[in-house]
Amino acid sequence: MVRFLPRETKFFDLFADMAQNLTIGARQLRDLLQNYADVPAAVQRIKDTEHKGDEIAHAVFIKLNSTFITPFDREDIHSLASSLDDVLDFINAAATRLVIYKVTDPPAEAVELADIILRQAEELAKALPFLEKGDGLLKYCVEVNRLENEADEITRGAIGRLFETEADPIRLIKHKELLEVLEMATDKAEDAANVLETVVLKSA
Repeated sequence: MVRFLPRETKFFDLFADMAQNLTIGARQLRDLLQNYADVPAAVQRIKDTEHKGDEIAHAVFIKLNSTFITPFDREDIHSLASSLDDVLDFINAAATRLVIYKVTDPPAEAVELADIILRQAEELAKALPFLEKGDGLLKYCVEVNRLENEADEITRGAIGRLFETEADPIRLIKHKELLEVLEMATDKAEDAANVLETVVLKSA
């Protein structure tokens, strides 16, 4: 079994915190889109979660700048923290658009995409504890990538149907952008999974 040396656990703890917080934000968005009520308050909760994510990411960067020897490559630590933070940023961006665009009826596919984001977050949260061990996480990365492909298919189909059936151009624009922002969140989750794969391959 491969182990990363030296054994600096603080980074692993921070990444676990990031994954947990990301999962909370993803669940908040999924729940909001499933039960579309009291939207401003729900969006504010997501924004609060995103702010907490920023704080954890900042702690990673501070630790990175103050640590002489890191448990794996510095650029991979930075990329992983940035990717995890980006997922939450896009979750927050999607939620914010619900308020600023006054979306009254999100498309059904938005719920499907939010559910995929949550499932990706859960897979990343399962994978990260294995990062310290150096093996056992690739199956979770594969699932994150599979889910991103599923999100691509859903988004393409949904946008195609919008252009075929939506008569109101303003509503079309609102829904199209919402779907695209949600899909971007799934891309960023895939980016995080790809960084994890890179770290494991470098340690092999």
